[in-house]
Amino acid sequence: MKRRDLFAASLAAGIMGSTRRGWAATPDAAAALGRTALHGTIPRIVPIRAHADQIMDIKVCLRPFRPAGPRMDVEHVAGKTVVHNYGHGGSGWSLSWGAAYMAVGHAAATLERKVAVIGCGIIGLTSALTAQRAGLDVTIYTRDLLPHTRSVRANGSWTPDSRIALTQQAGPEFARTWEKMARYSWQTYRDYLGMPGNPIDFRDNYTLSDTAPDAADHVPAPADAAKGSFATTGMPQNSAEFAEYASLISDIIPAPELLAGADNPFPVAYARRTPLMIYNFGSYGHLLLEEFHQAGGRIVIREFHSPSDLADLPERVVINCPGYAARDWWNDKSLIPVRGQTSWLPPQPDASYALEYKGAAMISKSDGVMIQGYDMSGLGEMDGVGNSFEHPDRAEAEKAIAIIGDLFTRFQPRAG
Repeated sequence: MKRRDLFAASLAAGIMGSTRRGWAATPDAAAALGRTALHGTIPRIVPIRAHADQIMDIKVCLRPFRPAGPRMDVEHVAGKTVVHNYGHGGSGWSLSWGAAYMAVGHAAATLERKVAVIGCGIIGLTSALTAQRAGLDVTIYTRDLLPHTRSVRANGSWTPDSRIALTQQAGPEFARTWEKMARYSWQTYRDYLGMPGNPIDFRDNYTLSDTAPDAADHVPAPADAAKGSFATTGMPQNSAEFAEYASLISDIIPAPELLAGADNPFPVAYARRTPLMIYNFGSYGHLLLEEFHQAGGRIVIREFHSPSDLADLPERVVINCPGYAARDWWNDKSLIPVRGQTSWLPPQPDASYALEYKGAAMISKSDGVMIQGYDMSGLGEMDGVGNSFEHPDRAEAEKAIAIIGDLFTRFQPRAG
């Protein structure tokens, strides 16, 4: 579930969600991982046409990471009851419905019928829809509509504990909150499966390695004690500080399976397959906005600069969902940017799968082939942490595409 293990929800003795060290080279350990894919169940793999001269877009997202986890408390400012709902790191898409459910619960407790939502990213939009479903009258105030927010610059896949918190700073109680958000979100997303345009869909995704699994590619180097930790420096210093909660929902998330021998169609020694939930931004975003407007929702284009600006709003209850913008507009300096870049190639509908290899990830979606270098330097969860550079890096994009492209230059298509 972590970015360093983006498409691999590995099992070790039946427990899901760890690191590549959870792969096993011995037969006994392989058995503990789960199971081997049934012969004949691997579909024909169509090679991805990954070439830098096919780039049609490069997007950069700043994930809004808070060491203590998302801010979801209530405070009173400028005569308003403000319900905060921001700071979900790399898990905003995955946890959006569960986080919205909790935020709307606080708002509904005020007994006010009119609610303002600040922000129209995925957290703001799902909060607004959840409030409507609870019978509230909702107005969204936003600088940008969903297609122009940072939300749609993400890779768009189920990663519910990706940089969601630091274990020590979040404390043990947050694990329960996370589990509630994750379970509610997963169940809600299932309601959108099979709808026209496939707003929510699944892909077989393949995690690949050239080396023995217990020495897999790009395992982060051991933590350097001399660098300290967040507690001593105010900034995370190693991947081990980040919380991992995926095992709490292993009973509802599809498990991986190994691809053995001739059933492994890839030109690598080791491969495993896991069903991955994905979000097709175009169809899903359009569907959510349509539902919001059909239920009588209103959107007002407006930019906020300080909490005192809320005084002008007619609503007395505000659900605050600004994402990383909260660092400036709410002056929340606990937010740490985590840079992530995605490159987009033309859609390839005949190659409907995803993969991860050498720190690069690929998802073939309805709106394009997404390629992301999520850990090409072996930094693990530290990749992009503290980096607020929001402009595209063409060299980074070409490096990630080259990794995927090189894989398929060695690929010999075979029937499943």
